[in-house]
Amino acid sequence: MAETAVVPTRRRSWAGWRFIGPFMAVFALVFLAPIGYSIYLSLFKNRLIGGNSFVGLDNYRQALHDPNFWSALGRVSLFLVVQVPIMLFLALLVALAIDSGRLYGKSFFRVTVFLPYAVPAVVATLMWGFMYGSQFGLIGSINDSLGTAIPDPLQPSWILAAIGNIVTWEFVGYNMLIFYSALRTVPGSLYESAEIDGAGELRIIRSIKLPAIRGALVIATIFSIIGSFQLFNEPAILQNLAPNAITTYFTPNYYAYSLSFAGQQYNYSATVAIIMGVITMVIAYVVQLRGTKER
Repeated sequence: MAETAVVPTRRRSWAGWRFIGPFMAVFALVFLAPIGYSIYLSLFKNRLIGGNSFVGLDNYRQALHDPNFWSALGRVSLFLVVQVPIMLFLALLVALAIDSGRLYGKSFFRVTVFLPYAVPAVVATLMWGFMYGSQFGLIGSINDSLGTAIPDPLQPSWILAAIGNIVTWEFVGYNMLIFYSALRTVPGSLYESAEIDGAGELRIIRSIKLPAIRGALVIATIFSIIGSFQLFNEPAILQNLAPNAITTYFTPNYYAYSLSFAGQQYNYSATVAIIMGVITMVIAYVVQLRGTKER
């Protein structure tokens, strides 16, 4: 009589879940729960009669017809289109210069360029805000000393460029470090082969370095897009220095903040935040898809 083989039963192991369980709990508490609560708030409206009542998608319809919201969205879109390419180009230029090996004191230069990122955004904005001052700051001192008429950076027509300068100063070093780290992973044998073939520095940059860091470029672009749509600290702090230039709906995030803390419109504020989250997610995903296809 042949013996039948006994197949051992596989017992489900929960060891992996024990490791990721604490993270999942914190992630659900500080990330998923606030998003869910914001969606819940966006479906209600606080009325004078009846209190907080369910209104469905009425808040979203109101936001899509809100000129203040579209003004804020258009302003950060302009900021994104102009400031992000300039910032990434400067960061790439610095990274290539440091990686070339022809820059004297590159370690000191790298730390110096990265240092502004270590400065808190509040401190950086206050510092630049006082330098921008036409009466008490650096601009005012230059005009008084040289008899020039440099435009006031805190006036309405220049305030967006002034904020762009602050953000660029803060984040060039951060993006430079991303690009430089990617450049350091390029095998040295590629450079040796290019030199043997007689390739110049520009050809090496175009044919070896830029293709090698394309993934880093995509990541930096996505981070910059998210940061542009989340613009809040700089206009919120400069508002005290330039009240006529920065309105309560200067950016979508500042608009949502003003609605919630100044206007007590928590439901509509949550709606604006959810819409901006969706817009940011879609644009970042499209950039990621295009960057992946081109690789």
